[in-house]
Amino acid sequence: MTSPWFESPADAEKQLAAVGYLADTATATTTYLAGALEKPLLVEGPAGVGKTELAKAVARATGAGLVRLQCYEGLDEARALYEWNYKKQLLRIQAAGDQAWDETHDDIFSEEFLLTRPLLTAIRRDEPTVLLVDEVDKTDVEVEGLLLEVLSDFQVTIPELGTVEAVRRPLVVLTSNATRELSEAIKRRCLFLHIDYPDSEREREIVLSQVPEVEERLAGELVEVVARLRGLDLRKSPSIAESVDWARTLVALGTGTLDEDAIAATLGVVLKHHSDHERAVEELRLRTR
Repeated sequence: MTSPWFESPADAEKQLAAVGYLADTATATTTYLAGALEKPLLVEGPAGVGKTELAKAVARATGAGLVRLQCYEGLDEARALYEWNYKKQLLRIQAAGDQAWDETHDDIFSEEFLLTRPLLTAIRRDEPTVLLVDEVDKTDVEVEGLLLEVLSDFQVTIPELGTVEAVRRPLVVLTSNATRELSEAIKRRCLFLHIDYPDSEREREIVLSQVPEVEERLAGELVEVVARLRGLDLRKSPSIAESVDWARTLVALGTGTLDEDAIAATLGVVLKHHSDHERAVEELRLRTR
């Protein structure tokens, strides 16, 4: 089977690596299959392991456009799909004067007054598109119903305009931090990929690829400390992005070794809660200034 996105899992791994995303075999294979089978990809895992970045990397690697729907509690159809420009419609009604209502109605419910939101935007694009539905677990159950409708047929019915059907199906990536269980209906329609924190060797490779200025030995020391921090009972464990930021910080400071003083002075780069900072200082027996 030939995918319009990647030629094979190996090709997916190679192209993603070329844009700075080091994917393991499972990630590369599932990403390839999402394109080949034209099925949405549900990516689950703790915050900061590269779920969102995977969708961005696919877009960069393939030259596709990226359309992002950031989910949050209270997200509704108008913000996810489309809404009408009511202010502009009102002005047109006022300007219409004595024009018959049927004519005015047909006028104001036209493309000119339609405000497309991410889901409709992705469906209407005829260029290759990656649709990122980010943190889908933060939405209400009603939004899941909307997603089911869109992801089943890749079409949307606008009562005033008719049915809009995708000319070219986007590659859909849904991310979840697993703060709540998603419906089985959503899961059935998706390929599933769980991404966890990488092992030390893979994370060292990621740090070196993103911060080539950092010495390999220092990168190894940094990854070891991050692994120890993730083993603590913290409110928010360090993400991969924060590991990379820490490496950039050490390079900027000209730090050649990650000793206790260096860790204590720069711990705020990777830990963003005071209680986590205190626990790390206690558990790692760091000297504070």
